Amino acid sequence: MENKELKERFINEKTGIEYIKKGDYYFPNLVDSASVNPKELSKYGKLRLKYLLEHKKEEYTILWTENKLRSHLLEIDKTANERFSLLMKQFAEQEKITEELKASNQIE
Repeated sequence: MENKELKERFINEKTGIEYIKKGDYYFPNLVDSASVNPKELSKYGKLRLKYLLEHKKEEYTILWTENKLRSHLLEIDKTANERFSLLMKQFAEQEKITEELKASNQIE
């Protein structure tokens, strides 16, 4: 049997995943760009992450392995914050709440 020189890295043509040799084994080079820093998220992004971890573990794993978790959480966070702002603006208009009213009579 001939001694083939094993490469340190190679990309599987079928899956497109890069593998790195560590010791005698090849491991997939999964870049953890899907992870998100909790400081990047506000309330709604953190709530979505908690929900995924507690109730939708499969969906969390799929998003993480496809490097889509970070973008998913940031998108949810942005959308929820925009909706919250819109709803608060509509509520203030409906109740006739103005900055002058808040400054002059906070109880009202």
